[in-house]
Amino acid sequence: MRIVDAHCDALTKLALNERLDFDREQEELDVCFPRLRQAGVKVQLFAMYVSESIRNSGFDHILHMIDVFNRKIGRHPQMQIIRTSEDWLKVEASSKIGAILTLEGLDALGGNLAYIRLLHELGVRAIGLTWNYANWAADGVMEPRNGGFTRKGRGMLKELESLGIIVDVSHLSVAAFWELTNVYPKPFIASHSNAQAHCAHPRNLSDDQIKAIITCKGMMGLTFVPYFVESGKEHVPISALLNHIDHVCALGGEKHIGFGSDFDGIEQWMVNLRHTGDYANIREALSKSYTETQVEAFLYGNWRRFMVANLPRCKNPDQSNFDMDTI
Repeated sequence: MRIVDAHCDALTKLALNERLDFDREQEELDVCFPRLRQAGVKVQLFAMYVSESIRNSGFDHILHMIDVFNRKIGRHPQMQIIRTSEDWLKVEASSKIGAILTLEGLDALGGNLAYIRLLHELGVRAIGLTWNYANWAADGVMEPRNGGFTRKGRGMLKELESLGIIVDVSHLSVAAFWELTNVYPKPFIASHSNAQAHCAHPRNLSDDQIKAIITCKGMMGLTFVPYFVESGKEHVPISALLNHIDHVCALGGEKHIGFGSDFDGIEQWMVNLRHTGDYANIREALSKSYTETQVEAFLYGNWRRFMVANLPRCKNPDQSNFDMDTI
């Protein structure tokens, strides 16, 4: 059974530590090619996050991560970079694993919208607008003032809409979330967030927010961060994650649930979910509570439907062997 994982931070680790090898298993790397293959991951989204530990971060740090992505992941003989809907379908019809480049936080762009246009040309297909705190575009979810978008931030949203870059609201402040729903006409995602009803962490989404994602035909990637799954427990089982799935389904979101592990962005792990290779344990747990069709949708089909519909189309239809109107 195939899997889509909508968020990991392996690229950040690979960029910060050149000795790490994407092509072999290492203790320091949760996501690597052997583990993706072991788990049956068909498409992995790789986030670029400029760590807070980097002083005076700028666009050159983003360019460095894009270079690492191309060298260590994109050039791997069994990986294929996905930039268009047609690319996704080509990967689906092959034995290769797809890789999509994303950005987590706009901080390093410094308000320069030309950088967003350049990132699109370089293959970035989804952007998380903030990390936890405020930047030039909007407030993050941990920013005490809980503000919305700045004037530049609203201009940035128009640019993302025009380019077709997918908006990711994980880490976004509550005020900015609701402002987005009023001004942004396209579907958006929360790549790695859970339900507040089962774990009252600020990074999780309220029922109303989840309903808004459902209404806009977006997607919610449930994450494996233990303290986003169940608070106050040292050992969090996979069954606790299924509670979040049950809840989103009860809100009408069965077709809008996927996973966004946050592997390599965490220092604590759920029981039997230590790295990407452990996805089989999720599949096993899901199969005890859901039908085969539902399990396939949660692991792959829901993300697949969203991405094929919302990734850019190939600029030259003659280059594609697929009739997109039949998908």
